[in-house]
Amino acid sequence: MDSLQPILGEDPVFLAALEHVSRLAPIERPCLVIGERGSGKELIAARLHYLSRRWGGPLVKVNCAALSETLLDTELFGHEAGAFTGAARRHVGRFERAHGGTIILDEIATASPVVQEKLLRVVEYGEIERVGGSEVIEVDVRVIGVTNENLKQLAAQGKFRADLLDRLAFDVLAVPPLRKRPDDILLLAEQFALAMTKRLGRSVFSGFTPNAAQQLRGYSWPGNVRELRNAVERSLYLSDDDEAPLDHIVLDPFKGIWSETDQDTPAQTAAIEMPEPEPDLGIDFKSQVANFEIKLLKQALRANANNQTEAAKTLDLNYHQFRRLLEKHDLLPGR
Repeated sequence: MDSLQPILGEDPVFLAALEHVSRLAPIERPCLVIGERGSGKELIAARLHYLSRRWGGPLVKVNCAALSETLLDTELFGHEAGAFTGAARRHVGRFERAHGGTIILDEIATASPVVQEKLLRVVEYGEIERVGGSEVIEVDVRVIGVTNENLKQLAAQGKFRADLLDRLAFDVLAVPPLRKRPDDILLLAEQFALAMTKRLGRSVFSGFTPNAAQQLRGYSWPGNVRELRNAVERSLYLSDDDEAPLDHIVLDPFKGIWSETDQDTPAQTAAIEMPEPEPDLGIDFKSQVANFEIKLLKQALRANANNQTEAAKTLDLNYHQFRRLLEKHDLLPGR
């Protein structure tokens, strides 16, 4: 992400959130961006950088949940040669690389107590030390924490440092979920459909029928904008008539796979005690699971014109997880 990305939305609730971003961006103090999964927190956090005076400086993003405590420590703060087995040379951490710019700490609630203590020091004093080193290094970095967790509650439970939360929460920017910005649903859906039409090599997108529009507006979108994009793109590539308006939105790609009669919402399903099915001893479990994984992988690749990065997003996987599954099932190109 190396430039200010356009953000679509005209619902008053969403416009109010963007106005909050515009007012907070120039202040350049530590802050938090909170919101549900798939709501666009990363785009909002990046917008805080590009609308500030730091826009020409580096923007560095770290997913705290993707790294172990040790790896996150060295990735954020760097390490000296010989700091641990395998550390053959000095490694410059993300905070040093973000000097003069902004660092976005995604999933910050997952950071360990050790890392949180070091974050407290850099937020408070602008100082870091590389792992295995003793030199104090000064860095000028704006810290933006991103999470879908209730950090105030975690701090009260002793699971997140209250003093770090105090310093990060100069202001807290809440990204509204899609269900709270209903005027944007069809606007976003149309943009996703137009982009998917182009990727599929089709000449025209003829819009949504009233039935499809009602489906889009009537759904709660627990996965927010990401789920909306997946649903629209999935429905478009599965449609039989390229030139007719899209009449049906495939909201649940798992429907019919495990239970042909289950049409309840996830909340309703959780409240129902389902009878345990009798096992069919004639089924090869591993083979069935493998076949299902292969089917999903192939569908995702076909829907995304064999773009593995986008196909991974369709299945809510990261790129490396997707590649490992392709390799596991011998689906890598050229094999």
